Amino acid sequence: MDRPSAPPSRVSRSRRGRGDGAPERLVNVRDWVGGIRMSGFMGIMLGLVVLASLVLVPTIGTYVDQRQQIAALQHDVKATQDEIAELTAERERWRDESYIVAQARERLYYRRPGEVVYLVADDRPADVIEPEQRPVSGSVQETQRDWMTQFLRSVTEAGLAKTVAPG
Repeated sequence: MDRPSAPPSRVSRSRRGRGDGAPERLVNVRDWVGGIRMSGFMGIMLGLVVLASLVLVPTIGTYVDQRQQIAALQHDVKATQDEIAELTAERERWRDESYIVAQARERLYYRRPGEVVYLVADDRPADVIEPEQRPVSGSVQETQRDWMTQFLRSVTEAGLAKTVAPG
């Protein structure tokens, strides 16, 4: 007896592919997308999800920006508190009379009556001083001519010269 042939199932059709030359993977996607049925309720819910994302994305961006600003301001507050602590400690040091005396001696060279003060400008011998630190000359020399006039005359003569002098 002849049995009636059953219609081919989706799986067997997707495995075989189609005769139109489409790749097998593309055929599977087409079958999957073709099998989705869209109801009215599902459309409304999808629309609400899209609307909610459009409303929440700017709000989330604003939230992230505000959190970054808060973090930056907290960092500034911490730095200011540290600076206040340093200034308070320095103020406390300046309330100590021995610290004031030490600073006056060190910074302003104040001495008590009867003390002898010696200030040494440079106690190294002249042959130890590096050449860059040695004075250029022992005496200041004055030129006989104004250097700017001399310079301009030299540039003008070089520009107007007809021949080049061997140098």
